[in-house]
Amino acid sequence: MARAFLAARAEMTPLTDYPGAMPQTMAEAYAVQDAAIALDGRRVGGWKVGRIAPDLVDRFGGNRLTGPIFTDEIMDGTAGEVPAMGVYAGGFAAAEAEVLLRLGDVGARDYDIETVKDCIDEVRTGIEIASSPFAGINRHGPAVTASDYGNNKGLVLGPAIPDWQSRDLLAMPVEFRIDGERVGSATMETMLDGPFGSALFLIRTLRERGVAIPPGTWVSAGAITGVHEIVAGQRADALFDGRFAVACTVTHL
Repeated sequence: MARAFLAARAEMTPLTDYPGAMPQTMAEAYAVQDAAIALDGRRVGGWKVGRIAPDLVDRFGGNRLTGPIFTDEIMDGTAGEVPAMGVYAGGFAAAEAEVLLRLGDVGARDYDIETVKDCIDEVRTGIEIASSPFAGINRHGPAVTASDYGNNKGLVLGPAIPDWQSRDLLAMPVEFRIDGERVGSATMETMLDGPFGSALFLIRTLRERGVAIPPGTWVSAGAITGVHEIVAGQRADALFDGRFAVACTVTHL
């Protein structure tokens, strides 16, 4: 399955069917994901964290999933830059407004929702690009989503939030537009226990999988305004707190 996904991604070939028996547990999904990361060979620069639907939490044993973000697909969207982000023709493509947390030295200590902030050295605004050659990636449950890199195809780094330690991030308004039309608005209060909960989940999950967390690792903490499907030729804009703007365009690979 890992080889099939890698081949489809490398050749930009749509997958009309899942390439094998669909994983039924998160352990099975992460086994496929780990095999693909090892075969891929690129350096992982961060991890996306996504939400598992409430009605599936009991079945899959948790409320979040994760997937790798490769360093060569992390783009700078500051200083007026509007990077072009590639998605798979005939596959799935979406863009999401997300808060991005950069981890420093995580070490071996145990964390909780408050102390996990101690190992975060920067918080930025950003956009996650979700894309898979398998168009049905999100229609078969979280294990299928996680098995193909968590449906990630890149990250756009937006402006930093300078006062993140002292402000209530959960109350920050976020707005998302595609080609200038507002398609979503929300605050991080909709994100379970918020972005720091996503960081805590990621640290615990990667430790269970035996995956190292080097300093500088980015955490894309989860969709705030929703998962907004997008097509090549469109532009996505996210506005945080009415003042931090980040944008990208989307193109076919």
